[in-house]
Amino acid sequence: MTQRRFVPACALLALLLSANAILLAGTHSESAFKKLQLLAGHWEGKDAHGMAARTSFEVVASGTAVIERLDVSGMEEMVTLYSLDRDGIALVHYCPTNNQPRMRVVPSSDDAKELSFDYQGAGNLPSPSTGHQHHLVLHFDDAEHITETWTWRENDKDTPMVFHFARKKP
Repeated sequence: MTQRRFVPACALLALLLSANAILLAGTHSESAFKKLQLLAGHWEGKDAHGMAARTSFEVVASGTAVIERLDVSGMEEMVTLYSLDRDGIALVHYCPTNNQPRMRVVPSSDDAKELSFDYQGAGNLPSPSTGHQHHLVLHFDDAEHITETWTWRENDKDTPMVFHFARKKP
């Protein structure tokens, strides 16, 4: 009789623990998304070659999305839209090469120092070997500095593009 009560109790405990893990994962994503929202404003910096770069972040759609506009010397503007996606954060990158890579990250803590977005697919990409942004690491250096490392993939060759930004003073 004791064993009959023990098995359902264990099953209930396992269900509660897994539900708690799902809730905590959502909390990690929400905390990381709030960090993205706190980037709102204008940023200036340079790429790894010393070329000027600017970016701006704006919270849009009643706080459900963050839009980034990246302007790099010698290139056309790029736009990235970030939003919560269940237990993670998703992005769609609108590239001057006319493709739209989709990436996603599931933060592992409430105090994420960086978000490492992995490629999930792309719109308007004729083949996987066509050049596209394939990965993004957004590092929160401190409240006034961030580093973005975009990985360009073409013909199975990855080329990192690193940008160091400081918040522009009003």
